[in-house]
Amino acid sequence: MASSEILKEITKAKGAHAAWKLKLSAAIAVGKTDLDPKTVKCDNLCTFGEWLYGPSMTPEIKAGMPYKVIKRLHAEFHACASSVLDKVVAGDLDGAKRIFETDYAQISDKLMTGMSKWSRELSSELQQS
Repeated sequence: MASSEILKEITKAKGAHAAWKLKLSAAIAVGKTDLDPKTVKCDNLCTFGEWLYGPSMTPEIKAGMPYKVIKRLHAEFHACASSVLDKVVAGDLDGAKRIFETDYAQISDKLMTGMSKWSRELSSELQQS
């Protein structure tokens, strides 16, 4: 897979994961969600997850540290988003807000930072070639 293709996927993923902040915030605000927390927890069902786990990933990419870090952070992101939704579904909006403002905010920032770093590394590789 070419570095330019990876860059495109990372850019799309950054937008999609930023949208989760709005989805979770809205769920907390209205006290309900149509999203299934168990499904949200699965990090291979979103578009980025399908790509991360998909056949287009070469063994070389999977062996690299950027891939390993992003894959781990992405799984943590989904687990945390699911925890927020679990609290919303249970009616524990204070608990949902607490997770959203602490754990979710931290892992979301780490994931976005990791994707940005990977993008910069790939951009640098493209410029050198």
